[in-house]
Amino acid sequence: MKVEKRASLLIVEDEESLREALKLNLELEDYEVTTVVSGTGAIKAVKQEYFDLIILDIMLPEMDGITVCENIRIQNNDVPILFLSARNSSNDRIEGLKKGGDDYMTKPFDLEELLIRVEKLITKNKKLKERNYIPDTYSFGKCKIDFTAQVGKDKDGKNIELSKKEIALLKLLIEHKNEVVSREHILQAVWGYNVYPTTRTIDNFILNFRKYFEKDSRNPKHFHSVRGVGYKFTE
Repeated sequence: MKVEKRASLLIVEDEESLREALKLNLELEDYEVTTVVSGTGAIKAVKQEYFDLIILDIMLPEMDGITVCENIRIQNNDVPILFLSARNSSNDRIEGLKKGGDDYMTKPFDLEELLIRVEKLITKNKKLKERNYIPDTYSFGKCKIDFTAQVGKDKDGKNIELSKKEIALLKLLIEHKNEVVSREHILQAVWGYNVYPTTRTIDNFILNFRKYFEKDSRNPKHFHSVRGVGYKFTE
């Protein structure tokens, strides 16, 4: 079964025969396929184009696939990443998934299985985006946030300016409305894998949101801390 919309894939693989075989078979499944041979090429491609999925080899020249994944996640936390690797230990799989991969297949692999996994990852991500879609402006109570202009209106209807990090965190929490978002997820999505602020940094952002948007910051209605777990936005 095909994905409704023609999806765009990026293959990052330095082995020519495998790269070309993957490209051919994925194009036969009606995917639009771009290929690169290095990690730096992958990072550049992600900056320039939108992809629905990335197939990423771990053993690459210059920069390994794990590091490439970390860099891509700083730019784009939504695109599904499927790792390909000759390494088959549970530690390698866990490392790949912890560093931002969505799936992990070992070489040699079954082509039909790879095609099924590709389709499922793209379909799952598409449904998640549809479920979590929020417009460029979002209102709750008297408050309003303009994600594009990076401004908003506070609880009293006064205009406020918001930083890029504030916008990114607000968008993440609102996309997951009524769900607890873990500290780890927030640090990964807003600050990126190569930057490690203290979790107290997140607390300070939440305190600011309460000052902006809560009538009673000590008894918040919208921005909640869940002790030992993370944070939640509710209307």
